[in-house]
Amino acid sequence: MPTDPRHNSRAITEGPDRAPARAMLKAIGFDDKDLSRPIIGVASTWTETMPCNFHLRRLAELVKEGIRAAGATPMEFDTIAISDGVTMGSEGMKASLVSREVIADSIELVCRGHLFDAVVALVGCDKTVPAAAMALLRLDIPCLVLYGGTIAPGRFEGRDVTVQDVFEAVGAQAAGKISLQTLKNLEDVACPGVGACGGQYTANTMALATEFLGMGPVGYGSIPAADPRKDEATREAGRLIVKLLHDDVRPKANVTRASFDNAIAGVAATGGSTNAVLHLLAMAREAGIPLQLEDFDRISAATPLIADLKPGGKYVAVDLDSAGGVPLLAQRLIKAGRFDGEARAADGRPWKDHAANAKELPGQRVVRPLSDPVKTTGGLCILRGSLAPGGAVVKMAGHERTRHRGPARVFDREEDAFAAVRDGRIVAGDVVVIRYEGPRGGPGMREMLGVTAALVGQGLGESVALITDGRFSGATRGLMLGHVAPEAAMGGPIAAVREGDSISIDVDARRLDLEIPPGELAERLRSFRPPAPHYRTGVFAKYAALVSSAEEGAVTLPPQLKGA
Repeated sequence: MPTDPRHNSRAITEGPDRAPARAMLKAIGFDDKDLSRPIIGVASTWTETMPCNFHLRRLAELVKEGIRAAGATPMEFDTIAISDGVTMGSEGMKASLVSREVIADSIELVCRGHLFDAVVALVGCDKTVPAAAMALLRLDIPCLVLYGGTIAPGRFEGRDVTVQDVFEAVGAQAAGKISLQTLKNLEDVACPGVGACGGQYTANTMALATEFLGMGPVGYGSIPAADPRKDEATREAGRLIVKLLHDDVRPKANVTRASFDNAIAGVAATGGSTNAVLHLLAMAREAGIPLQLEDFDRISAATPLIADLKPGGKYVAVDLDSAGGVPLLAQRLIKAGRFDGEARAADGRPWKDHAANAKELPGQRVVRPLSDPVKTTGGLCILRGSLAPGGAVVKMAGHERTRHRGPARVFDREEDAFAAVRDGRIVAGDVVVIRYEGPRGGPGMREMLGVTAALVGQGLGESVALITDGRFSGATRGLMLGHVAPEAAMGGPIAAVREGDSISIDVDARRLDLEIPPGELAERLRSFRPPAPHYRTGVFAKYAALVSSAEEGAVTLPPQLKGA
């Protein structure tokens, strides 16, 4: 049978009994012709609190133009967004990961409530990308995720800079390496306009992963936010969603296990954010596709790191687009045998077709040839051991050490650790342990960029390690291990660490160990009592009650489904 493009919206707009609904919609300008067409939701995460999403209101108008031109009716609605960069290092950062669930739930709720036939989601800052994908996988109606694009780099003292440089400069200023005026001068130029943070940080990492999954138009996400090409590409995306609707291309048919393997390979090949582990686990759960922590380690170990991108490399996201963009990366990975070219892109075509048409900028060095990779293996490693029986995640995208042993410097909140770094109380050889910052303990699993960047800025990035049950920004670099599970608030071994305990990290052996006798560790854990919750009411309390472990993607689940 031919597909009915109004498969959902007829129940809202058609028939005599729907006259009240039509009357309400006519009050805001829709007419009979509009309501006789398929209705496509346009979910926008526009906000005035950050550059990452600030331009999405304009992009929403452009995608609606494309939808109307293709014969459907767009209906725009908004949801929330939290800026990681603005809230980093504050209590407000606890809202970031929580927002992923709220955004996903709100997009799902509006689409189910208004019975849209298809949906386009406009996203920018970190959590909005996986949140939108999670919602669209739940809904399983024709859809697209449109990433607003990267910010342009700032220029400071003759070099490209991003917000990562500002975070690291905070540590340098505290150590007396630069002046307050230099810090201020950098602050003034680091973020020159709209768009998400400019390295292969979490937003750009997740945009690439979502494109490889087959949920974002090929090449769209890597177009910078302020690039004039973005306008027509957005109109074209509006036309594409109408075609996907008529062809009945749904995400659960398009997104397969091979798609997830491709996405992980893309993250590994670009030195992408460790947050991709958390988000892809959550997205796979919504897609009904089994995915485990060890899959990231296995795929990353077999995938060369070929994109020389910040934070571990030289170039910014704008440079990746100029070099040839995502199709060029896919072309390289297919040639390396690390990418399934038969997997489908968002338009329903196999990725091998898009990769074959990649246009490489002559002489570019952003995406390296397979014969000269940045590293022979990708950036993501999963460690286990007596300190992290449920796993821990580390990114080895630069030239980080693979081994470290040192005394634990224990902090029960991020602010205390940052103060110790700022005041010069952390020294070479230390292992900084930040706990009770996990999904439940925070709640919200804050990113630790303020601390990690301060360590780098003080010159300790190559001599100190950091371990946390929280997580890291995509801009973090150095020997920093996050997502330690079980988290401290759930009685994980990280809760038993004491000041001065010896901790051993061996990335090659995939081990993270607390070097005390097993009997002593068990005795310490027997006396563990969870701390009182930080929030007893409201959204944080609800989240803490429902959230799963980081090794499960930190998704919120009804109690009967936890661990399932």
